[in-house]
Amino acid sequence: MTTNIVNNVDLSKISALIEQGKKDRSALRKIIKLEGEWILDESKGFQFRSEMAYEKGKQVLEIDSPTWLGGQGNRLGPMAYCIAGLTSCFIATFASVAASKGIRLRRLRVSSNCVVNFAKTLDVADEPITESINFDVDAEAENADKAKLEEILKLARERCPAVYSMEHVIKVNTTLR
Repeated sequence: MTTNIVNNVDLSKISALIEQGKKDRSALRKIIKLEGEWILDESKGFQFRSEMAYEKGKQVLEIDSPTWLGGQGNRLGPMAYCIAGLTSCFIATFASVAASKGIRLRRLRVSSNCVVNFAKTLDVADEPITESINFDVDAEAENADKAKLEEILKLARERCPAVYSMEHVIKVNTTLR
């Protein structure tokens, strides 16, 4: 298979998945799994540990809440991983959509933030927890003007799995073993 890489996105692999998905829609459903453990020993310096597998290996994640939420502040906290995941998913979608439209990017940077209200979490008030998620994208292309990049931004927002999960009701299941 010939590779066609644009914006550091391998379009030939995406095309192969699309073709496979047209024949068998189940090929487009992927399960992302995480198993972890809450660390009860405070001398470890963090609160949660998980070893996550990816295609070519595994990575250990150690997570600690900030001190104002009862952690020691020794590692990135859960919300930092949330915003990192949301942002990287959104910007990957932007780069992929641009690549699929033949747009060659010269620059793609993003600044993001998530406004979180911990009133409900801490049982102080029944107020929305996530107030907003903001992405400020700085993009420049060899072959597209700002209007075209605005179209790509709109498509990225519509197609990004993380943004979709934030804008639509997703069924959450919890069980206790």
